[in-house]
This record gives sequence, structure tokens and C-alpha cells, in this order.
Amino acid sequence: MPSDPLILGFDTSAAHCAAALLRGETIVACMAEEMAKGQAERLIPLLEEVLATGEARWSDLSAIGVGVGPGNFTGIRIAVSAARGLALGLGVPAVGVDGFAARALSCPPGAIPIIPAPRDQVYVRPPGEQARLMPRIDATTFGVLHERATPSSIAEAIAREAAMRWQHTTQPPAPLYLKPADAAPSRDQAPILIDP
Repeated sequence: MPSDPLILGFDTSAAHCAAALLRGETIVACMAEEMAKGQAERLIPLLEEVLATGEARWSDLSAIGVGVGPGNFTGIRIAVSAARGLALGLGVPAVGVDGFAARALSCPPGAIPIIPAPRDQVYVRPPGEQARLMPRIDATTFGVLHERATPSSIAEAIAREAAMRWQHTTQPPAPLYLKPADAAPSRDQAPILIDP
């Protein structure tokens, strides 16, 4: 009898670093830390701690699930890059899970999951429409909004969603950006390089 698949899910799309390890139907380890910055340095050690807590090794993984956003531009890039690199190195699939799908698993029937954004805005994906960034007050016109999600619950939901999709995933995860990066490229003209 084959052993249950082991899925590592993680997310750094907001001011946190969170990971969960799912064996079959059971979350065997979960850790989350609030942090405004430093996710790039903390992510891999946190994943190793989650694996150790779940008495697993990297080579035991069946698949990786990663939060692809929307959210913090840099945080999304950190997690997606890590997931793609780990998947390539371990020879396992990586499944991108957007924040709406992760939150929908704990959403009450009829409610619409939203993701907080800066300046009293939210990311929302109204039924049958494209996801977008909009003022929180405008999003209330779509119905009952569901916002309650902890970093731990998001990581657990990412692992569960990845467990449902990992055997059918053919594309590597890609970031889901709904707004441009806050930093803009330099407007200065690039220097002319002169060959010696």
C-alpha cells in the first residue's frame, strides 16, 4: 500500500512567513511568523523546521504548494522563486495557489473571500469576474465579504489545495500581480558602454 502524499505548503505574500506540512488529510506541522521584512532569509530555515517537526525530510515530499498572491510584490517573488527552485531540485511538482482559493476553503457559504491591501483597499474576485484591487467600501457591493484568515490557516489551505491538484499540475507556479510594483525603474538614461 503506498504511503500518503506529503505536501509542503508555504506563503510569504503578506507581512508573514508561514508553512504547513500535510500528510494525507492531516496537518502534521505548521509554523507562522509575523514579519514586515526578512522573509527571504527566514523562509528556508522555517521550512526545515516544519519538516523536522513533521519528522520528514526534503526527499519525502510529494509536492510543494505555494501562495502566488495577490499581495506584497517582493513577498510573492520570494515564495514563488523558492518553490520553483525547490521543485526543480527535488524533482517534485510545485502548485501555485492564489490567495482567493486558499481563503475560500474556510469561507462561509455565499461569502466572497477578500485579501487586505494597503490604503484601505482589498483584492477581490467577484463571482464570474476577474480579480482586482479596489477600495474596501466599493467591494461591499458584491455581497458578504470574508476576510478572516491567519498566516497559519493560509499555509494549511495552500497545502490542502496543492494536495488536490499536484498530480495534474503541468505549469510551474507564477506570481499573481494585480497592481504594478511600488518601485519604478529609473528614468535616467543608461550609461553608454565603451569597448576597450
